[in-house]
Amino acid sequence: MTTTAASNATDLRHRAEVEADSLPPLLVQAEQLAGSVLLGEHGRRRAGMGDDFWQYRPAQPGDSRRLVDHRRSARGDQQFIREREWQIAQTVHIWVDQGGSMRFASNPDLPQKIDRARKLALAASILMVRAGERVGLTGTTLPPRSGNMQILRLAEALSHDDSTDYAPPEHHAMIPHARGLFISDFLGPFDELQLALTKAADRGLRGVLLQILDPSEEQFPFTGRTVFESVTGQLRHETLKASALRDRYLERLAERRDALDQLCRATGWRMGLHHTGDSAQTALLWLYHALENSTS
Repeated sequence: MTTTAASNATDLRHRAEVEADSLPPLLVQAEQLAGSVLLGEHGRRRAGMGDDFWQYRPAQPGDSRRLVDHRRSARGDQQFIREREWQIAQTVHIWVDQGGSMRFASNPDLPQKIDRARKLALAASILMVRAGERVGLTGTTLPPRSGNMQILRLAEALSHDDSTDYAPPEHHAMIPHARGLFISDFLGPFDELQLALTKAADRGLRGVLLQILDPSEEQFPFTGRTVFESVTGQLRHETLKASALRDRYLERLAERRDALDQLCRATGWRMGLHHTGDSAQTALLWLYHALENSTS
């Protein structure tokens, strides 16, 4: 190898290392997880499918100007996007609970619930974007888009913690007849979740709820004097006999899961459960296929 070629190779390697170092750890982990899942041909990428006009919708922040239908927009002061059927079917809105309750792990060998939730959401997004789909967050902060830059935006958006114990699900600006993915422990107030899913169902959205729990939250292994405190410190309860609370706690947990199941059945969504001690790869594979089968 000549001196010039060796120098170029060294420079290229250095630039690659700098670029890799700048990637968020979350994105690196999600890329590795997505790469571990083998997928068949994407079911909605058949030639000639979905060319029919579906609807006009108001332009949202983040929409490309080239998507604006100028003829329809010329009728008034608002800009409109012309969407075809395949674009609706391949749009996914994601909500990940980033509240304090998700920043819990019962021991150092387990990931926090939020770490697993973020990684699964981002890995699923990577798989969907590679399949030609548009992915974004619920609300107006990050509308659905395709492409690798959207994955970077998602990684950034999913890296911010919420200051409350339980963050309510965002349910605004969801495109009708798209799909949704909500990931949380779903241990907070139920009314907010019920409102979000009901509104989504009214707009024709179908999707998946994935409940993520730490193993200790299923087993309740506490005995003796115990202080229960929320991650943010806003809630605190001390007891001298924790084991006396076990049956009531497990009963309440079962009631919550039953309520989630009933809500999903009523709105046409699917319900999944994942423990942080289990394989993330298995959860991702289930999650991806559950989304594939959630079209309305």
